[in-house]
Amino acid sequence: MPASGAVTRSTLRQQIADALRDEVLAGRMQPCEEFTVKQIAEQYGVSATPVREALVDLCAQGLLDSDQHRGFRVRSFSVEDYKGIVEARALVVDGIFRRAAVPGSLDAYGPALVSVRRRGEEAARAARGGDLNILVGYDLRFWRELCALAGNTYISEFLHRLRMQSWVFAVPYLRSHSDLSDWLWTGHGEVVDALGRGDFEETRLLIAAYNDESLMWAERLPR
Repeated sequence: MPASGAVTRSTLRQQIADALRDEVLAGRMQPCEEFTVKQIAEQYGVSATPVREALVDLCAQGLLDSDQHRGFRVRSFSVEDYKGIVEARALVVDGIFRRAAVPGSLDAYGPALVSVRRRGEEAARAARGGDLNILVGYDLRFWRELCALAGNTYISEFLHRLRMQSWVFAVPYLRSHSDLSDWLWTGHGEVVDALGRGDFEETRLLIAAYNDESLMWAERLPR
């Protein structure tokens, strides 16, 4: 029985963390918005322990900040923070595909690329339609699965955290525009096509161009 109880609590902790992460990424919980463990526990009708554990997990992912006197709040990223995030992920991803270009450095992708392509198609379709709610989820899955092909869990998890943080910053700005179709990147398919051809240099250049575009977008935002 103790083992079963531990699994249940762990599952509840994960469910609460997933639900709150979705709220933050969707912009329904705004940057700097404050809340307590008690408020979240009452909202979900659960005890305080799994809620506190879930919130600590989200703090570790860089999505929340904690204050022992005031509880928790959604992290607020500045334009400079965002630029730093983009530059960091650009350097790491560039390194992945430079290494991939060395013969024999990566195994054949096989079925894994099929899943990445499917995520990319859904993300690009949502971006063309300006559907931010759908785009964020598929875009995160696309990049997570793409970077996982490098075979280094530490790198893929690090990049996933950076991408979540970049969406936390970007979503409130993007929601202020009525037509997003011209603002959202739709090049997921081109990246997968280049990767499928084994053209790692083209893959690297496509992603570098996307990151440059993200930095230029950030430069135009109000400080």
